[in-house]
Amino acid sequence: MTLFTVCAILVIDQLAASASIGVQSIFWWLLTLVLFFIPYGLITAELGSTYPQEGGIYAWVRRAFGPLWAGRTAWLWWVNVALWMPSVYILFAGVLAELVAPDMGLWTQIALTLGLTWLTVAVNIVALDVSKWIPNLGAAFKAIIMLAIGAGGVAYAMRHGVANSFSLESLRPQWGASLAFLPVILYNFLGFELMSGAGEEMKDPARDVPWAITRAGVIIAFFYVFATVGILLALPADEVGLIEGLTDTFRRLFGAGPAGEVVVGVLGAMALYTFVANMVTWTLGANRSAAEAARRGDLPAIFGRLHPKHQTPANAAVLGGLIATGVLLLYGLLAANAEDLFWTTFAFSSVVFLLPYILLFLAFLRLRRIDADLVRPYRVPGGEGVAWTLSLLCMAFVLQAIVFFIYTPGAFDPAYAVAVGGGVIVTLIVGEVLVRTALARRGRPDA
Repeated sequence: MTLFTVCAILVIDQLAASASIGVQSIFWWLLTLVLFFIPYGLITAELGSTYPQEGGIYAWVRRAFGPLWAGRTAWLWWVNVALWMPSVYILFAGVLAELVAPDMGLWTQIALTLGLTWLTVAVNIVALDVSKWIPNLGAAFKAIIMLAIGAGGVAYAMRHGVANSFSLESLRPQWGASLAFLPVILYNFLGFELMSGAGEEMKDPARDVPWAITRAGVIIAFFYVFATVGILLALPADEVGLIEGLTDTFRRLFGAGPAGEVVVGVLGAMALYTFVANMVTWTLGANRSAAEAARRGDLPAIFGRLHPKHQTPANAAVLGGLIATGVLLLYGLLAANAEDLFWTTFAFSSVVFLLPYILLFLAFLRLRRIDADLVRPYRVPGGEGVAWTLSLLCMAFVLQAIVFFIYTPGAFDPAYAVAVGGGVIVTLIVGEVLVRTALARRGRPDA
């Protein structure tokens, strides 16, 4: 459980964004670990071990609140991956440009992103599954990159001094424009429900689950904090770019000579691999989830149609590719540069991604009540008072992340807020129409 959780949650996509907060990001990493990640892990562990055949947010919400809310959850869970794909592949194109083609223009990067998007769609159609070594190799690469950045930052600081002041004052959280990147820290801790069903296979979940969560949390927090410190030891916070941050850090740490360029190239290639591996893995899961929701009648039947030969959720994959393409082209026309395009599409998809987690914590509280007599191999300790406290605390963290993805303290940009918030509203409206149409055609109740 510990290793699976680390592999599932550890990502490097947003390291630069979290480091751009400055030294205070260390405080936010540790605070989010203690007050969000561990409570969230305990809650999903209880849900997963209690409903091992029905793991996942969609199934828990369906049991707690019925098919209408389940359909909404399935839509948000599926569409957020399609919306997330442009930002991941824009980051891929940006990192590749920094490595081999610094003059690559925005629309060339968009063209590369479109190619990667439809390559991912093709993999979803042709491949019934992705071998375990693909995401596991990605996890190993993530660990190598983070250790290299952390250790390299320490070595750089010993030779050249630190780029940012590390003191109690700099660790103190501050209100300002940097809080726009605070939701990234919460985002980087999400994903525990991916392995929540493993509690059924444990000999003693009541003993092992909290220890696995604590160990995983410490390991994940160590990697994130170590790598963030490494970046901040080498680069001033105001020079950390959202796209260039990784390659700038590699070059600052390992030099511009022939040997340094080899190290930069190897680490850059590892990073590019993790972007594709993450995207392929998440789209495979999201498309299957959408197909299952369609089979149950909670989404339109078109999502559930399988490829005649490969028996894969081909329609869901193609629809996801079309949405990703449309979002990429639309926001590409509005964006001033690749970094602007990356952050806008990432923030948009992240808000959509976060919304189902509110339902997860509400479902946990309701299932505690309606399934009170159900045997729970693992149960969050402390009684109902603790369950409510932890759930409300987690929901508060999710809500602040949604707010800060749209509203930037001290540097509010109405055009950006409209782009992100308007996209979310359109996504919710489209999903509502699709879900209610599916339920009406199946003659299902609305709640």
